[in-house]
Amino acid sequence: MEQYISVDIGGTKCAVSLWQDAANDTPNMLNKIKFATPPTPGETITLLVSHAKELAEGKVINAVGISCGGPLNSRKGLLLCPPNLPGWINIDIVTPLQEAVGAATFLQNDANACALAEWLWGAGKGYHNIVFLTFGTGMGGGLILDGKLYCGTSDMGAEVGHMRVADDGPVGFGKRGSFEGYCSGGGMARLAGERMPDWLSTGKPTILKDTEITAKSISEAADAGDKFAISIIEECGEKLGLGISNIIDIINPELVIIGSIYGREKRFAPIVERIVAREAIPFSVEVCRIVYAGLGESVGDYAAVAAAKYGRTVSADNTCD
Repeated sequence: MEQYISVDIGGTKCAVSLWQDAANDTPNMLNKIKFATPPTPGETITLLVSHAKELAEGKVINAVGISCGGPLNSRKGLLLCPPNLPGWINIDIVTPLQEAVGAATFLQNDANACALAEWLWGAGKGYHNIVFLTFGTGMGGGLILDGKLYCGTSDMGAEVGHMRVADDGPVGFGKRGSFEGYCSGGGMARLAGERMPDWLSTGKPTILKDTEITAKSISEAADAGDKFAISIIEECGEKLGLGISNIIDIINPELVIIGSIYGREKRFAPIVERIVAREAIPFSVEVCRIVYAGLGESVGDYAAVAAAKYGRTVSADNTCD
């Protein structure tokens, strides 16, 4: 059975895991080490290398996969300047891990890695043209086109969060009215915060507290029948539908897979389907389904090992088309 090391690098926490192939083709996680992300790249890399060596000791590791937010250069193995990792400027993350473990090491943008995971083992298995949308803390995208991962000329493909869906609105990806501004956990909270004063000024009540607004609290208030919370979900859902309609028109995919918040907040699906039916090209809508992530909340765990598995199937210099 082949074994892999996966490395997940985040702004607040990191994880290094050991995986093994299984008979059903979906790998099994054998061990996982988590830790809070240290303040400097050097400290973080030291811990990543130490834990990777610990998990690999006495084993033959076939590949290492790294999943991290961009911007990055997957071909050179560099983290260029991820906004959630201050101070990480042109950091070579691949070489230290490759030397420590003694196995080919592959770096991917976290959304691309999630797209690979869903394509290999989740809802996208067996399909050739897939769009994956993160819909978590932010809004990121990953593309599988003609059965290959597509990253763009400079690893900036599928940065759908920057797409504008309104003339104005909450800020996301540095732009007011962006897809991420409306369709992300932070975006939902900011939208509710901006809309609440007008709602309260008309004398209408809400159980939401303006100092404790999150995507989770909005959903919980909507579950309790709070009309303000429901209105926020409806507005975000409409913008999600508009963004997906644009993507469907451009990509003509078989499948749009949406993770995280979309799977938890079931009120989004009927809104999205209504908007897409109205806005997107009918011929494209007919051949495309919009579904929840098949790997559910675990898609992030599978992301980096998917990068490792995929990296072994293509040239090390061509992990992205």
